[in-house]
Amino acid sequence: MTSLQQRIAITIGDAAGIGPETIVKAYCQAPELFQNCTVVGDLAVMERAWQVVTDKAITPRVLAQTHERSQLPLQASATATAPPNQQDLALHQVGQPLPANALPAFGQISAVAGQLAAQSITWAAQAALRGEVAAIVTAPLHKEALSLAGVAFPGHTEMLQALAAQHLNVPISSLPVRMMLANRELKTVLVTIHQPLRQALDAITMANVLETLRITHRAEVAATGRVPHLAVAGVNPHAGEGGLLGREEMDILMPAIELARAEGIQVSGPWSPDTVFMRARAEHGQPGAFDVVVAMYHDQGLIPVKYLGMEQGVNITLGLPFVRTSPDHGTAFDVAGKGVADPASLLEALAVARRLAQGH
Repeated sequence: MTSLQQRIAITIGDAAGIGPETIVKAYCQAPELFQNCTVVGDLAVMERAWQVVTDKAITPRVLAQTHERSQLPLQASATATAPPNQQDLALHQVGQPLPANALPAFGQISAVAGQLAAQSITWAAQAALRGEVAAIVTAPLHKEALSLAGVAFPGHTEMLQALAAQHLNVPISSLPVRMMLANRELKTVLVTIHQPLRQALDAITMANVLETLRITHRAEVAATGRVPHLAVAGVNPHAGEGGLLGREEMDILMPAIELARAEGIQVSGPWSPDTVFMRARAEHGQPGAFDVVVAMYHDQGLIPVKYLGMEQGVNITLGLPFVRTSPDHGTAFDVAGKGVADPASLLEALAVARRLAQGH
């Protein structure tokens, strides 16, 4: 069944990066995945992306332009139940359309691109919070462009958390979210994300670790229908060597693990961070020793997943009241506009969003 509740919104990300062209490439490769989807962004930006990828001036059809509330239509097109063609890629225009001669230049940081990215995210998130879409997939944005546009948040995760909290009329602190990065071999969830490493170490507290375990446990049960085995990565080399290389494992991680176990969460560790990811890796059709590794800081968790292959990596935000996924790559300014960007991660993010929205 295709319905409004199963619709997916795909935001274009930074218009100067590879987001728009990866959307076009992904659509050309697997149009069936885009059935009942709406791209959220700007018409001229997407026209340019079509031109880059296909060398043809094909215009995505604009299906909703009511700027006051911008409610999605009940049906994407007259052929919504049939395989779409290039003319059937639905686009929602946010804000006023950009003039074709005033588009952000490829590969350059721009306030215009930052503002457009923020508008697209805001519209998609609000549509999801109103129940008009089941999931959103976000193409990559550029943090400096957001800052130039006057956006107070450093990235998607923080912006989506704030929008959700505002919609629910609760403080941000009562809606904790976590980043999961996953591919077909490994899943990792981060206790801390976008902050300097010195600050991240201070943010590794018993409360934050326990909260991460709870969020991860709930998300995995909802997604898979079974209790996952979580592994906690240590902070220090060799997980502290019994306090010889640091006491964070003894003073912070072990107490959090014990409290989580008392709540029925299946969790072990802390494990040495230089080996736990290898143990959790699924290979040759066989599952790893753990379902998810809970990592302490951004690079500790993301480097192993990205090393295994960014083309299959998907970023999933846990804890939001709607499904959100994104590709495991950035704006790639160095190749933007050249038509060579790989859409594989976007395709995987869309497929994962579809599965999570359907509850399996």
